[in-house]
Amino acid sequence: MPSQEFETVTDERPYSQQWYNNLRQTLGETACRQLGFYAIPADLLLSVVIPVYNEEQTLRQIVDSVRSVPIRKEIILVDDCSQDSSRAIIEELQSEEDVENRIQTVFHDRNQGKGAALKTGFGKATGDVVLVQDADLEYDPSEYPRLLRPIVEGKADVVYGSRFLGDQPHRVLYYWHYLGNRFLTTLSNAFTNLNLTDMETCYKVFRKEVMEEIEPRLKQRRFGFEPEVTARVARRHFRVYEMSVSYSGRTYEQGKKIGWRDGLQALWCIVRYGIAD
Repeated sequence: MPSQEFETVTDERPYSQQWYNNLRQTLGETACRQLGFYAIPADLLLSVVIPVYNEEQTLRQIVDSVRSVPIRKEIILVDDCSQDSSRAIIEELQSEEDVENRIQTVFHDRNQGKGAALKTGFGKATGDVVLVQDADLEYDPSEYPRLLRPIVEGKADVVYGSRFLGDQPHRVLYYWHYLGNRFLTTLSNAFTNLNLTDMETCYKVFRKEVMEEIEPRLKQRRFGFEPEVTARVARRHFRVYEMSVSYSGRTYEQGKKIGWRDGLQALWCIVRYGIAD
């Protein structure tokens, strides 16, 4: 059931039932479906989990972008012992919450890694749907409605936002990163029998029941989270969809953190969790 702490908004904002009814009357149902217009239930609560580590340059901007999405949300900010001013920014953001955007904060007393921060955030989530959002600006929160659609329509339990489906803008960056991603995704598919195009994507969206099943079992504390959670989802035969997303990748000079050691860890995790739960 949706949280009683939120008020239900029934105006004609984007993706409300009235908004969709008006568009359907004007454009027709077929056109609406092709354009991605649909109604998101007014009582749906989206939990957005944002792991934070030294993201003072982008943190406020990404949270403002998340808040601007016309969906009821709880935004869970997990600071993984940042050494910059991220904590102070998080405390400011918490004081600015509103009826549509409740903010929860958690502060790790030592750096544990992205996977550990996500697990902490998942444990705090109370929404009907749980979504992973990085604290940088590589992924665009305005695409949440596209990601949520298969779940809202009852077709999917899990949705991955793929950078490689081909119909969204994609910044051209590191060839060897791209090649490594394709290799890891292909190897993961070989173990899981899924046909994903982007296993390493940030944007992963889960129905609440899926996260309640998987979260207690998560072990990986760094970037091994991606192949681990994919293997656990596949083993339980949850319905998985991919939706295309745009990608504005950043350079190492701009703060990108993943490195070749994380690729080796991902390789080990693919084999480890592909063989046994």
